[in-house]
Amino acid sequence: MTQAWDKALRARGYRVTPQRQLVLAAVTKLEHATPEEIWADVQQTASGVNISTIYRALELLEQLGLVTHTHLGHGAPRYHLAAEAEHVHLVCAECGRITQVPPGAVPPRVSALADDYGFQTDVGHLTVFGRCESCRASAAAEGARAEGAPAGSARAAPTT
Repeated sequence: MTQAWDKALRARGYRVTPQRQLVLAAVTKLEHATPEEIWADVQQTASGVNISTIYRALELLEQLGLVTHTHLGHGAPRYHLAAEAEHVHLVCAECGRITQVPPGAVPPRVSALADDYGFQTDVGHLTVFGRCESCRASAAAEGARAEGAPAGSARAAPTT
């Protein structure tokens, strides 16, 4: 991957700087990261890089088509490699876990939106919010424990 983006930068007259390399490495490693998370990762290697450098690098890398961003809620945009942009995001509203699924997993739902509402879905930017399997299992386990213990949980003493 590094050689491809090196060539893309040079072909357009941009230098391959250590900061840009670090930003791209962080985006690759973190997958769906905010600029602040990318900055924190870069800080581990190059503590002198400031947040504005991260924003400028992300902007340039996005203009060159090497990274892309998505909005997964009301927070900061999250960046990932453009080569891996074709996926649907499943975001757990409870724990924040982001799961990627291939666009092929959603055609029945997309078809229903088109048939019922005439709506053409941009699957490349689709985000579905809900609760992940792990959070659902935890909630079910808590519910089962709560049902098994009656309120007051004190038993009446047997009469003799």
